[in-house]
Amino acid sequence: MNLKTTPFPFRVNKFPFFYGWIILIGGTLGVVMSIPGQTMGVSVFTDHLIEALKIERTSLSLAYMIGTISSGLLITKAGKYYDKYGARIMAMLAGFMLGLVLIYLSKIDIITSGLSQLIPVIKPEYLSIAALVIGFFGIRFFGQGILTMVSRNMVMKWFEARRGLANAIMGVFISFGFSYAPRLFNQMIDNKGWRGAWLQMGLILGIAFVFFALVFFRDNARDCGLQPDGKLKTKQKSKNTQATIKQFTLKEALHQYSFWVFNLTFALHALFITALTFHIVSLFGEAGWDSSKAISVFLPASFVAVSINFIGGWLSDYIKLKYLLILHLSGIIISGIALTQLANSSAAYWFLVAGFGICSGVFSIINTVTLPRFFGTKHLGSISGFAMSWTVIASAIGPYIFSLSLKYSGSYTISLFVCISLAVVLLILGIKANNVQQ
Repeated sequence: MNLKTTPFPFRVNKFPFFYGWIILIGGTLGVVMSIPGQTMGVSVFTDHLIEALKIERTSLSLAYMIGTISSGLLITKAGKYYDKYGARIMAMLAGFMLGLVLIYLSKIDIITSGLSQLIPVIKPEYLSIAALVIGFFGIRFFGQGILTMVSRNMVMKWFEARRGLANAIMGVFISFGFSYAPRLFNQMIDNKGWRGAWLQMGLILGIAFVFFALVFFRDNARDCGLQPDGKLKTKQKSKNTQATIKQFTLKEALHQYSFWVFNLTFALHALFITALTFHIVSLFGEAGWDSSKAISVFLPASFVAVSINFIGGWLSDYIKLKYLLILHLSGIIISGIALTQLANSSAAYWFLVAGFGICSGVFSIINTVTLPRFFGTKHLGSISGFAMSWTVIASAIGPYIFSLSLKYSGSYTISLFVCISLAVVLLILGIKANNVQQ
């Protein structure tokens, strides 16, 4: 049975409404289920791991960086498998493996203790780091990598003219899911302990989500006897979302100017936002603000991000995406400048909230909509996989670069100005980053 094209367990073209809306729900759930493999999902467990494994925070950070970079190097290959086997089988594989890795992590202190007895010549800390690298590689590769990529791309394949609207709706629910997840994980840890929380997540992903993906996921509309967007008339389509003329391969996409402007912007976003999130307390502390003020940035910024995401997602069906790229990079520039001025002006806090919200809200639009609109959907897996590998690796090295700036210069100013400068350069280059289909 070919799970990419089989109608099992039902034919979606017999539904009384466009099945793409079910795909939208499924894709949104898929991204939300990847949260245990996202930075915010892991951060809730870091202190528990440090205590259980009796290791230093720097050792944990090193393992996380190695695992994340390693996963980033393989995501392009995973994207090619996605093109070959489709969304359903890849989502099932990712969900099952992510669940398995979470179960492994729930027993990691027991595993490392056993390894220490079997291999007494190696320091327990080194064994713990090695075991963590395996675990972090697994959750980043199957969670942040494959499951996120597959779920987003599946939705984008089912929509063309309404692609921006679909992404806007998906973005709102994903934002709320990501915002609520740390609180939910903390509650699970309070009720069941950190081991029990990871074990429960592993079972939900490995069994319940895999079954859900088997039943409801479908790779694309045409394989199901449908058209993207359902019965939307051609005259309703914007000139900026016209039907794809050429289906680019990864090799062809890599020769396009616009691909690299957008791809480097995705990577810069990952580097800057991950570093900002990772060092937020320290950044505010350097400016004389306490930790509660630092953490308070996220709530108002999330409201800005959700608003920008929904409005921008809807507008993306009618405007050129390079305008959203420019807005996104402006958000990074505003955020970076605001961080350098925290010690001098209380207004800098609100500029940071605005900039952080803008770049976060716009990123989920351009990161999801750009590649299928510019390069088609036939090879979307390999193209988006390559782009995501840059994003994942950048997210791994961002916090480290900021920590080097603090260590050798005594502040984060150098790293912030580097990010601001790169954003300015990309903003200028973005003026000519047009859709290659037009």
